[in-house]
Amino acid sequence: RALAVPGRAFFWLVSLLLSSLIWFIAVKASDPRDELLQKGLLIFGVMFSVLLQEAFRFLYYKLLRKAIEGLVALSEDGCSPISIQQMAYVAGVGFGLMSGAFSMINLLADSLGPGTVGIHGDSQLYFLTSAFMTMVLIFLHTFWGILFFHGCEHRRWWEIAAVVVMHLAVSGSTFCNPLYVGSLVPSYVLMAAAATWAYLLSGGSAQNLRRFLLCK
Repeated sequence: RALAVPGRAFFWLVSLLLSSLIWFIAVKASDPRDELLQKGLLIFGVMFSVLLQEAFRFLYYKLLRKAIEGLVALSEDGCSPISIQQMAYVAGVGFGLMSGAFSMINLLADSLGPGTVGIHGDSQLYFLTSAFMTMVLIFLHTFWGILFFHGCEHRRWWEIAAVVVMHLAVSGSTFCNPLYVGSLVPSYVLMAAAATWAYLLSGGSAQNLRRFLLCK
């Protein structure tokens, strides 16, 4: 399980590298003076990156499934010491942490200048809202990992489709910025829905939650 976090982070980095390369080529091959075209390429790049990330999430699931089957074949009792549910959680955390790390790097790069965000009419809430968006993405990737792996394990393709749609919706909502309410509120609503869904799929119940809150 300790290797799942860096392994998942590596898969996310590869997906980011490929999507960035395709977007870079598209931008260089287009007219930089055409603002409408450049905005369209940016939207295309974000949506393509989301789809590529989910494709690599599926590839990582297939890799973990093969690894678990190998552990079962080598074990004496015919049981794997690691469940696919545990791997889904750890892999989701790895995906989210790497995504959050790159988001923070971009924020730090913006803070170095030239100039300061918030001057000349720019929103002064940029860094605060970006921090909240980074946090929600880390949690969402964790929950999406659980939902995605559960869908793959039980061949519930609609669960996989739901993860992809939520990922596209959250990424697309960032185009509402600098109207940050338009991106933060939907993202946190989706996070609450994904958290509840992942909790129930993991075997959680209202009774277990009540016992946890009451420390029983």
